[in-house]
Amino acid sequence: MLSTEFARVDLDGIRVKLGEPSQAAVDKILDHLDDNCLRFLAHSPFFCLSTSDAQGNCDCSPRGDYPGFVRALDARTLVIPDRLGNRLVDSLRNMLENPHVGMLCFVPGMSETLRINGTAFITDDPGLLAMLEQDHSVPELAIVVQTEEVYLHCGRALLRGGIWDADMQDLAAEVPTSGAIWASMSGLDAEVGDAIDRAVVEGNRVLY
Repeated sequence: MLSTEFARVDLDGIRVKLGEPSQAAVDKILDHLDDNCLRFLAHSPFFCLSTSDAQGNCDCSPRGDYPGFVRALDARTLVIPDRLGNRLVDSLRNMLENPHVGMLCFVPGMSETLRINGTAFITDDPGLLAMLEQDHSVPELAIVVQTEEVYLHCGRALLRGGIWDADMQDLAAEVPTSGAIWASMSGLDAEVGDAIDRAVVEGNRVLY
């Protein structure tokens, strides 16, 4: 059966199945960062950035750095360094077409996550970039986000997934290495995958 042949549910059908959100769930949504959100971000070393282009094609990119690398310039403005990566610039290209972004921020060991939705633009402002220096490295670009929705998301998903459980790290041994996956996706043989793994180890020594 093709996926297009499965039954589809509209919003009314979703509400019939799931009901309405509680007033408490609605009331917690802010348009700015309060003191608790600022403290959360100050201890967050990782978030996922969601973007889409003008046609709605979506992308989700992991972003990580020292805790507090997402800087709050004020209660409505965040700045994020664009650190060394694969240079595909998927997120940045999408923002040029569609400024709407979503962020899901994590603190290790904490089940709840911080969700931030807003609009973004890319900057090369020297003064702003200088603020983001890390290990003697200044990023070439940064992302500025104006917040529109900010709220804490409950921890059920991370609890169900056991994401912070030490025992769950054993799962990594059951997954092919990054080099093996890369080689397979590129139509290359296993020996090339081994070489990629060695290169990744060396490349990861340079994070900035």
